[in-house]
Amino acid sequence: MTASRVLVLNSGSSSVKYQLLDMSDGSRLAVGLVERIGEETSRLKHTPLGGTSRETNGPIADHQAALKAMATELAADGLGLDSPELAAIGHRVVHGGKHFTDPTVIDDAVLAEIERLIPVAPLHNPANLTGIRTAMALRPDLPQVAVFDTAFHTTMPESAARYAIDVKTADEHRVRRYGFHGTSHAYVSRETARLLGKAPQDVNVIVLHLGNGASASAVRNGRCVDTSMGLTPLEGLVMGTRSGDMDPAVIFHLMRVGGMSTDEIDTLLNKKSGLIGLCGDNDMREIRRRIDEGDEQARLAFDIYIHRLKKYIGAYYAVLGRVDAVAFTAGVGENAAPVREAAIAGLEELGLAIDDDLNAVRGDEPRLISPRDARVAVAVVPTDEELEIATQTYELVGESNA
Repeated sequence: MTASRVLVLNSGSSSVKYQLLDMSDGSRLAVGLVERIGEETSRLKHTPLGGTSRETNGPIADHQAALKAMATELAADGLGLDSPELAAIGHRVVHGGKHFTDPTVIDDAVLAEIERLIPVAPLHNPANLTGIRTAMALRPDLPQVAVFDTAFHTTMPESAARYAIDVKTADEHRVRRYGFHGTSHAYVSRETARLLGKAPQDVNVIVLHLGNGASASAVRNGRCVDTSMGLTPLEGLVMGTRSGDMDPAVIFHLMRVGGMSTDEIDTLLNKKSGLIGLCGDNDMREIRRRIDEGDEQARLAFDIYIHRLKKYIGAYYAVLGRVDAVAFTAGVGENAAPVREAAIAGLEELGLAIDDDLNAVRGDEPRLISPRDARVAVAVVPTDEELEIATQTYELVGESNA
């Protein structure tokens, strides 16, 4: 029996998302979410392929208990972790620094490096490590693979990756632009090339990953040459609760004049800024509803969001020199037609335009929304980070076995 299944784990500080995929055909055998880990109101929602969702509520003490509960649900569907068909477990790891450029089989040295990177990813890497160690304890005999959010962006040239600060200080403290959402940008740029009937190495794409977190990337011939997020996911586009680009002196001003602590400023910029800071909502659907009702604060928030987005499209057009496609993805990018329309409006001189009828269509498949004769394609490409993680994991394990 060929082992063709991959379990994908995305471990957060108080949640675990999981999917079990069969790589022989890319089918999802089960998907699930354990949330509010460590609370009395923990919840596990599990959905098997072609079956009915099951939900259990009650305290789940920690990640070990969460993964054991997940294993129980999988076993109930005949998909237990002890199955000989399970080839590997693939883990989403947010920060891999500059050295992890590819998916990597996890050993003690890899764990130590992920731990060493905690200072530059204090919210994410500890949770990722907890999930990895728990899964390794459950199946110590099974290959465990780390797929890094930052890996796709390690192809950026130094001119794009470095900040203009003292080199010695930057190197000592690992201060540089790493970028995030890499699995999404990799998947979407490749799918965009396929949609155009071309190979990834023949296409230049601007990818706009627009969700509650948002990032842009410039992809030349299948390789990332620039991206909007930096040392952390705070830099770049206006996001749901993050400010994105900002004069760093604002921080000093708030410390000196506002008397704010570093923790207070960190909370402000990461959790109380962006759309929610501008208008009190970070749901684009609610913001559009308020705009339709004449809410000027919501309109201003939307305009600031679009202004920043348009700036990045123009900047990455200049970086790439030639653009074959602009691809929208993630929750907002895939579903908010007004965002796509506003972001492309006025860029006709760059060969960019949107067909209103095509833009209004909703669907789960990659599609073009630009006029047939447009010089640059505009696409909506649903992202699939779990499939990307599973694919990279399976390819690596297959090579290792071979």
